[in-house]
Amino acid sequence: MFKEDPRIKGLEVYRVGGAVRDELLGWPVYDNDWVVVGATPEAMRKRGFKPVGRDFPVFLHPETAEEYALARTERKSGHGYGGFEVHASPDVTLEEDLLRRDLTINAIAQRADGLLTDPFNGQQDLQNRLLRHVSPAFSEDPLRVLRTARFLARYANLGFSIAAETLDLMQQVSNSGELEHLAAERVWVETEKALAEPNPEIYFTTLQHCGALSVWWPELNEHLSAGLTRLKQVPEQSNLPLAHWRYALLVSVLDSTQRDALTRRLRLPNAVAQLACHVALSLSLVAAPLTDERVLHWLERLDGWRKPKQVEAQLKLIRQINSADEALLLSAWQAARAVDPQALVSEGLRGGALGEALRARRQLAVAHALI
Repeated sequence: MFKEDPRIKGLEVYRVGGAVRDELLGWPVYDNDWVVVGATPEAMRKRGFKPVGRDFPVFLHPETAEEYALARTERKSGHGYGGFEVHASPDVTLEEDLLRRDLTINAIAQRADGLLTDPFNGQQDLQNRLLRHVSPAFSEDPLRVLRTARFLARYANLGFSIAAETLDLMQQVSNSGELEHLAAERVWVETEKALAEPNPEIYFTTLQHCGALSVWWPELNEHLSAGLTRLKQVPEQSNLPLAHWRYALLVSVLDSTQRDALTRRLRLPNAVAQLACHVALSLSLVAAPLTDERVLHWLERLDGWRKPKQVEAQLKLIRQINSADEALLLSAWQAARAVDPQALVSEGLRGGALGEALRARRQLAVAHALI
């Protein structure tokens, strides 16, 4: 049961989706989504709700900023995630709204007095630890293939599995060509969320099993096992996002051409693409004996003189792999940083000669530190 809100008094309002699911599972609930049955956009605006939906009527509560969506139905009219015609009107029932949802565990609604509406037996599927689609319309939205794999990555440690008939639909969608019509940004958002789940490896193995991995991540298909082993080497006490570390480690088994292809296809944020390059560079460094030239090249590629935090982050990663190498590299970096460019300027060096001398002094400092 949740608190009655005077702004929605007189409206037929239900809490829906993830908040209901996670409360029934005993998981913490951070965000609420609401569906309003029998109302119009005008009625919502009169109550102070702010319209934000571009493709269908969604409103923000003026105080909590939680989303209230008018009950709606959807009909497939094109390709991809956005290829739908939406019908939202006061005559759409709660059951019709729930019917358009992806999984039965996400198609449970809760009234203010706590009463649950569960027309597709989502509670039973929660008890049976089953991810099962609501209707054949599941296959109309290709993003649901990724979402289902992500939910499995979240709940696998609770004993969840994907229903055989749902997995069949995921395979059909993967083979249909519909996944190719998804926006890269949508694919990355789902993947980034999955990478932060308790078992991110299950997201990728599920996508491989249903044929989706070869559509958006073909470079990983032959290297997935090795990548998933690397994925577990996330450094401790890092300020960088866990999902970004995991992605960088996952793709570190690929060559630079393959990583660049993934970066372009997924339209990755610059910070993620850069971290992936840095991780691959660091892992390559410690895979062979440390030399002054290789270590100096590593520091230069990390732009360590201007961005020391990038070196600090990679040292934390290397500590996970070989603490002795981490200690040597820390000493080498500190020695190289101690070289004072102003001292060389005072010696009369300028321009290219200054740059060459500075690099030579830093390399010498690194060499002494590595002894």
